[in-house]
Amino acid sequence: MSSMEQIKMLREKTGAGVVDVKKALDEAKGDEEQALLLLRKRGQDKAQKKSDREAHEGIIVSYVHSNSHIGVLVKLFCETDFVARNEEFCEFGRDIALHIAASAPRYVKPEEVPMESVTKEKEIWMEQLAKEKKPKEIMDKILVGKEEKFRNEQSLLTQVFVKDPSKTIGELLTEKIQKIGENIQIGGFVRYEM
Repeated sequence: MSSMEQIKMLREKTGAGVVDVKKALDEAKGDEEQALLLLRKRGQDKAQKKSDREAHEGIIVSYVHSNSHIGVLVKLFCETDFVARNEEFCEFGRDIALHIAASAPRYVKPEEVPMESVTKEKEIWMEQLAKEKKPKEIMDKILVGKEEKFRNEQSLLTQVFVKDPSKTIGELLTEKIQKIGENIQIGGFVRYEM
């Protein structure tokens, strides 16, 4: 049976409702880690359902690093102006801008990485692998893995969040969608560096 302390702690971590947290704890037989996993999976399901809804409100968030050599602007969309003014939504935007300043992604999603960039990298990888004299079928598998890694490193949503390495920006976004209850989208960003 779940305790009030467990319920409170999991609600704070996930933003899920009391009933959802209690169900997850009961299913996990009191195991907090397992309950957290269940809540995260369900949160992704809820976020997926909300992703079809139109997000036409939002904010532009700015961040300038303390050395004044890096600055970031982020477009963050939501469904209503009420959420756009919400402090948690604004704080999420600041976290995203800070992450962009620290990690320097170039694109929002892996599929946005231009094929010409991938092709240039593939040429370098193929030269390196040719020197190692790997069989063609192994080289093909290695190239697929390297391409996926390259796209993920270049993309905001697949990068590990600088303030919490246990989750990616995409997972953080999913949590915020679940907690706030609206479709939230990162519309784009610009990063300036001296």
